[in-house]
Amino acid sequence: MTLTSGLKTSDFDFSLPPELIAQHPTAVRSASRLLDGSQPTPVDRVFSDLPGLLQAGDLLVFNDTQVVKARLFGEKSTGGKLEMLIERVISGALPAAGQLANEVVAHLKVSKKPRMGGLLYMAGYTPAQPTDAATPTQTDIGFTATLVGRWPNDDGPLFRFVLSADPHAIMEKHGHMPLPPYIAREQNAATPDADEAQDSERYQTVFAKHPGAVAAPTAALHFDQLVLTALEANGVQRASVTLHVGAGTFQPVKVDNIADHQMHFERYSIPPETIAAIKACKARGGKVVAVGTTSVRSLETWGRTGQTSGDTNIFITPGFPFQVVDTLITNFHLPKSTLMMLVSAFAGYAHVMALYKHAIAQKYRFFSYGDSMVLQRAGIHKTAN
Repeated sequence: MTLTSGLKTSDFDFSLPPELIAQHPTAVRSASRLLDGSQPTPVDRVFSDLPGLLQAGDLLVFNDTQVVKARLFGEKSTGGKLEMLIERVISGALPAAGQLANEVVAHLKVSKKPRMGGLLYMAGYTPAQPTDAATPTQTDIGFTATLVGRWPNDDGPLFRFVLSADPHAIMEKHGHMPLPPYIAREQNAATPDADEAQDSERYQTVFAKHPGAVAAPTAALHFDQLVLTALEANGVQRASVTLHVGAGTFQPVKVDNIADHQMHFERYSIPPETIAAIKACKARGGKVVAVGTTSVRSLETWGRTGQTSGDTNIFITPGFPFQVVDTLITNFHLPKSTLMMLVSAFAGYAHVMALYKHAIAQKYRFFSYGDSMVLQRAGIHKTAN
């Protein structure tokens, strides 16, 4: 159950000048700006100041997911152009018993949806080419995708496809980084964008480990070795969770009554050593510092259910009783988004809205490649230094 305190989706709207939407990362990761919202009055800082804001014995929890090149281009057998975004890989070339080989769940951007069983020609594939999935060089000449159903049920918004080769090999060979829609790039199959090499590096954290995300855990993009070394020197500990961020993270809430919103599912996993580190941190009086809303979603799912892995559709809105996270490092989020609701639940609605007003006035950079802020859980704001 999620409490909404009578707030509606429109309460999380704000006017953002388009020029504040960051189109590129800063030249140096930790040179981005950091709005310190851990005090009642906001303080403007840079991200490299973060180690001085945390205490020895605090625990940083990162999301170590790795963004995959999930955006692919092709056409229907009738010639209509399309774009596919693989949300998750269900099975590879060697599926478990009862599973189809090379099955994926994907979003599809096309003028008219293909019929069930319809064949898509992807990444330059033409029918004259072989489709033998056992051919090692299959991905060099494109691939096919066969529509086999909807997901997560027969009326679901996503599509299930069987690909003609291993999905991971296909994405590595033909895929593009799945940048969010507010970052302007000229991505298509024939003409890679000039910024794609930069995006492949910078739309990925320095500690990305487990492939599976179609969006970056953006708060963690600001960390570089300089900051990590300073944190370690200050006695701040580190742990990790894995949550494979889905494209649903960018979807605005379209219903006015928050309680009517259907939250998307994302896969998460919390290793035993992270559970032990959290318990030790709490025992010594340290703060659990979640790096990003994805870490919050993972940790608070565990806090509510006791489950350390699975699929979560936890929807955190004002009134939510946080059990694990004390401090949050997060980027600035889209209006009317579930992430705006999450940070408002964490630090207090009025406080967060005031911080956003300050950030806009001070021309902070917004969204995935933008700046960040640090927040304390409502009720535990520290006194100003």
